[in-house]
Amino acid sequence: MTTTPRWLRRGLLALAVAALLAQMAAAMLTTAVGQTSTIDEPVYAGAALVQLQERSLRYNPEHPPLGKLIIGAGLSYGDARIDPGFVGNQTELGRWLQYESGQDPARTMLLARLPVIVMTLLFGLVVFGFARDVAGWLGGLAALTLYAFSPDVIAHGSLATLDALVSGFLITALWMVWRARRRPLPYLPLAGLALGAALATKMSALAGAPVVLALATLSVWHATRQSPGEASSATGGIRVASGQGARGAGRRRVLAVGVAAAFGVGLIAVGVVWASYLAVDPDLVWVAPPDLPAVHGLRALLVDALPFPQPYRDGMRVQFGFEDGKFGGYLFGRNYSGSLWYYQPAALLVKTPLGMLALWLAGVVAMLSVRRLRAAAPYVLLPAAVLLAAAMTGDRDFGTRYTLFMPMLLAVAAAAVAVVPWRPGLVRAAMAALVLFVAISSLRTFPYYLPYSNEAFGGPSKTYLRLHDSNVDWGQDLGRLAERLRTRYPDEQIWLVYRGSGEPDYYEIKFRDPLRTPPDEVRGLLVVSNSTLAKAINGPLADLVATSTKIDDVGHSITIFRR
Repeated sequence: MTTTPRWLRRGLLALAVAALLAQMAAAMLTTAVGQTSTIDEPVYAGAALVQLQERSLRYNPEHPPLGKLIIGAGLSYGDARIDPGFVGNQTELGRWLQYESGQDPARTMLLARLPVIVMTLLFGLVVFGFARDVAGWLGGLAALTLYAFSPDVIAHGSLATLDALVSGFLITALWMVWRARRRPLPYLPLAGLALGAALATKMSALAGAPVVLALATLSVWHATRQSPGEASSATGGIRVASGQGARGAGRRRVLAVGVAAAFGVGLIAVGVVWASYLAVDPDLVWVAPPDLPAVHGLRALLVDALPFPQPYRDGMRVQFGFEDGKFGGYLFGRNYSGSLWYYQPAALLVKTPLGMLALWLAGVVAMLSVRRLRAAAPYVLLPAAVLLAAAMTGDRDFGTRYTLFMPMLLAVAAAAVAVVPWRPGLVRAAMAALVLFVAISSLRTFPYYLPYSNEAFGGPSKTYLRLHDSNVDWGQDLGRLAERLRTRYPDEQIWLVYRGSGEPDYYEIKFRDPLRTPPDEVRGLLVVSNSTLAKAINGPLADLVATSTKIDDVGHSITIFRR
């Protein structure tokens, strides 16, 4: 019986990985080119330019600088220059960069998005490597396929925002502490670097830091349970006491080594955060914003205890100020003020492909029930649970972008299905069918990934009936709207209710505001952003829509009526 040569197997595996990432790159690039800037992107892009050109941290202090430095790496290839005399807030800075700096806003935004696209593709390799370590090459391929076809990952990996970056750095840190179970010395420092990068990108990563540090301790504990020679090598030459009488002392010593290793990981992470701030401003000149929120109680103790630069801690105060605000939410046709604790699970249920949901559940069951897989559960399922719980406590029900770690981590969990020992042929066939279902569902939404919802909830055209904001309509289709109006509806009166950061005038959309006009005078095309449309349950806009006829939609985020 002949077997496939090892070099050929490796070559075919590399080819499959490359093909999956190539299709993902094509999807993200097409999406990035076709979309106008979303609401948050101009703020990050403007702050990135100020960081690079003025070495200043004064804009967007609520987020650390590393993610914006990554975005700025793309902008550095453009010609935009910050006007030394510019005065304004971060929203005005973003508007200036796009429409008043003399640069093409489409090119500027593409340059800002390209580094995030590259990083998202690299994080795909992390998902593949993590899953392969847990469940072999077949599990690795399955996990990478789920990642590469995830509508949420494609959507947010195509934008100049921070969500894909922070989630990717966190999963990289988790992969490194998993690999440290065998060789702590080379992998724990890498885990510290990745954790630091996450903390230096977005403060939501703080929820994952204790988990990573605890897992670092667990990995060192596991490494010392190998044979004495292997354990000594893995722990840097420290021998652990053995024998019946010394067992208790040995365990304490192992625990001490693990805690020390975790402390080292934490120190490296803290160093990365400091380095990101010093990379922007070596003198670390910082003037707190005049409207900096006051923080009291446990929050104040937490902020003061953080071993980070003052601008980081003040950024935490800004974040807590946001959390104290009352934002409007929308879920399944209900408008509400504040937040719902179950919003994120409900949104994930809508926006995750059905085959992916099934594989997530099967992967969790397999990881908990198959003995050889249980060791991976703390490194995959525990972080997912902790990070999701932290996201559920937030007061901003704006989208699944806050839980982008879920399709990354649970892709690794889903890989566990590939090594289920019960009727493996049937299980793998079912797994392949579900992965194919995911790919088809994802391809059907191309290139409108942001408003994706699965078939059980009506697909992308119905998402706005269940969710709002960055789940469906983040202002991304203003350019497409201009083209649609120009080609299909020339010379018609436009009544526009647009929600986004784009400037309709720049795209030569000549419009009037229907909400500032007597209803009887509103005649022609009524164009409404779907986030606004979904929340217009009553009031003037609802009355206008009720007496209009839907004739078209743009990117599943803007609806056109005739009135």
